[in-house]
Amino acid sequence: MSSSASVTFANIEAAAQRIWGHAVETPLIESPALNERLGARVLMKLETLQRVGAFKFRGAFNRLVQLSAEERKRGVVAFSSGNHAQGVALAAKLLGMPALIVMPADAPAMKVANTRGYGAEIKLYDRLKESREAIAAEIAESRGAVVVPAFDDPDIIAGQGTVGLEMVRQAEAIGAQFDLLLAPASGGGLMAGVSEAVRTLSPKTQLWAVEPAGFDDLALSLKAGERVTLHPSTRSLCDALESPAPGVLNFPILQKNLAGAVEVSNAEVTEAMRYAFATLKLVVEPGGIAGLAALLSDKVASQGKTVGVILSGGNVDPELFAQVLRGEI
Repeated sequence: MSSSASVTFANIEAAAQRIWGHAVETPLIESPALNERLGARVLMKLETLQRVGAFKFRGAFNRLVQLSAEERKRGVVAFSSGNHAQGVALAAKLLGMPALIVMPADAPAMKVANTRGYGAEIKLYDRLKESREAIAAEIAESRGAVVVPAFDDPDIIAGQGTVGLEMVRQAEAIGAQFDLLLAPASGGGLMAGVSEAVRTLSPKTQLWAVEPAGFDDLALSLKAGERVTLHPSTRSLCDALESPAPGVLNFPILQKNLAGAVEVSNAEVTEAMRYAFATLKLVVEPGGIAGLAALLSDKVASQGKTVGVILSGGNVDPELFAQVLRGEI
C-alpha cells in the first residue's frame, strides 16, 4: 500500500488475514461490578493480553510481513517510547530481520528492557534536545533500512483496525451491538483503523477518542478543522499518548468517523488504574486505561448504553504501578 493511500475496510480485512496465527485474538469481557457502577453494559477489549502487551504488535507485523526479501535483509528502524518499539522488535524477530529502535532515554525501563529482549538494537536519545525522526532517518539512510512509523502509515493503521473488526464480531456473537466505543488516542493510528472498521460494520456506533490532559491535540484539531500541533511544556503520566499532533493520514479518517475527543487528567487515570486492579483484576498502563478513565469520570454519557472500550496496553513500570496502587501518584 502506498504511503499516500487512504485506509479502507478491505485493507483492514486483508491485515486480519496477514496477522492471523501471529497476533492474539484478545478477549472481549464484561464485569457485573463495572456495569452496575455505570448503569451500562461495558465490553472491554483486552489488548493488554496481546503479544508484547499492547495492540501495537498488530500494525507492526502487518507492515513488516509485506517487506521484500531484500528489504528484510537490510532491516527496519522505528522510533517509540515503548509499545511500538516492542511490537516492531518482536515482528522483526519473528520474520528474521534486524531492527533498530530509537527510544527516549526516559522511556519506562520495562519497555526498554523488553524491546532489547526481543533482539532489537536500541539507540537512546534526549527527547527535549534531539529529534527522534532525524536520528531514525539518518540511521535508515546509512543502512538502507526501512523506517516503520508508529502511526502515520496505512499498513500500521490497517493492522490496528483489526482490533475494531474483532470487537464488533465478538459483540455480535453475544448478541450485543455498540452504542459507543472509546479508545485512547496519541497519533491516532489505533482509533483511525478501529473507527474505519466499526463505522463499516456498525454505522450507528458513536466513536470517542480519549487523550491525556495537556495533549488534547486531536480535540483541538477536530474543532479547528485542521491538524493542530501542540508544544507541551509538561509530561503526562500517559507516556504512550504524548504525540503533539494527530497523524497526517490519520486525521482525515478521524475527522470523518469520530463523534469527538475528550481528555482525562492524571488523577482520573490513576483512579481508573486502581479500580481496574482492585475490582476488575486487570493490570493496565496509564495510556492504555484512558478510555475506561473517561467512562468512570463521566466524560461520555454511557448510562443505559452498550459501550466498547479498548484497554490498549498493560506495560506499566512495576515501581510506578506500586506508587499508583498506594495512592502516591
